[in-house]
Formats: sequence, structure tokens, C-alpha cells
Amino acid sequence: MDPALILTVFAVVFAAELPDKTALASLVLGSRYRPSYVYAGVAGAFAVHVALAVACGGLIGLLPERPLKLAAAVLFLAGSVLMLRSREDDAPQDVDLRGRRRGFWRVASTSFAVILVAEFGDLTQVVTATLAASDHDPLAVGVGALAALWAVAALAVCGGRGLLRVIPMTWIARCAAAAMLVLAGFSLAAALT
Repeated sequence: MDPALILTVFAVVFAAELPDKTALASLVLGSRYRPSYVYAGVAGAFAVHVALAVACGGLIGLLPERPLKLAAAVLFLAGSVLMLRSREDDAPQDVDLRGRRRGFWRVASTSFAVILVAEFGDLTQVVTATLAASDHDPLAVGVGALAALWAVAALAVCGGRGLLRVIPMTWIARCAAAAMLVLAGFSLAAALT
């Protein structure tokens, strides 16, 4: 494994993922549920995506761009609507509306599913696949990409709890919904042009 390649991939993927929707989703999940539970699900989803990207190499980049962008726009729009319709803002963290604690498996599997769907066909997955196809060290590409994704997720999940001390969950959800709506618009515009 080439350490220089690992560091290069880490830097590229970290920079691409930091402002991404999955970082935002991780932040919101981390502000609502126990961070360690959320991180376990998010880390698992990223591991699946990196494995797929490295295995598939450049095949993801060969998919038709317009349908992928339209699907992304629909997912962003749906995510925005779901954020705005959420009524659990007043419930204590880690507790559902019926007063039951949310356990590890429920929070981790929800986090896994959200990130798995949101990250599919994402820029970082395409970048990872392209780097794995173009370099002769797919293991180094996978290690660098996974380390970058896990680092961004850790920042987002840990930052979620700190953010709640300053900003109410209602406003975080509204900002996340607005950001997803903007991303839906960009994805739709890219698909139509």
C-alpha cells in the first residue's frame, strides 16, 4: 500500500464529503440520538459504499448522468419534506414519541439506511471508484476514502450534540430541509441541462 496515495485520497474525499448531504444527515442524527449509536450505523454504511466503489471501479461513472441526477433531486426533495414534517422535536433525545428509549440496533440501522441511500451515486463514491479504477492500488484507495468518510462522520456526529446546546432542533431541521431543497434544485437543474 502506498502511503502517499492513501493521504492523497484522504484529502480529496475529506474535502468533497465535508459539505455533503451525508455530513448534514449525520449531524442531524447525531443531535437527535446517542452519537455512538449513530456513528456505528454511519460507519457501516460508508464501509459498504467504499467497498462497492472500489469493487466497481469506474463502472459507476458510466451510468447515465441524467437519471442519476433526477433520482438525487427526488431523494433530496423527499428528505426536505420529511425533515419539515418531523414532529419529534420536543421529544427527549434517544426516546421515541411513546416514551420508549431507542436502542442501539434501531438507531444504528436507521443511521445506516439513511446514509446508505443518501450516499449512493454520490460524488465521493464516484471519486473513489474513479481513483480505484485509475490507480493500481485499490486497497490504498479504499483505506484513504474510508478514513476520510469516517473522519467527516465523526466530526458531524459529535458536532450534532454541541450544536443542540446552542440552536434548537427545530431550527436545525429547518436548515437541513432548506439545504436539501437547494440541493434538489441543483440536481434537477443539472439533470435538465
